Amino acid sequence: MKNNVMPSIVQIEANELKQLVTEVRETVATGVVNVKRKKAKQSFGVVDLWKIHRGGKSATASRRAF
Repeated sequence: MKNNVMPSIVQIEANELKQLVTEVRETVATGVVNVKRKKAKQSFGVVDLWKIHRGGKSATASRRAF
């Protein structure tokens, strides 16, 4: 197997490198109100998957009978 790999040496200017590695101080949001959302009804569940699986088996069996 051939591997054409280029060396991963990236050249970057000193001021750009300094911007990338500077520490950013972030504050944690305080006083935020937690809103409870209603759970949306799932439109597709395990029972639906089971019905599709069963239907597929019966459809295949009926095609083979003819």
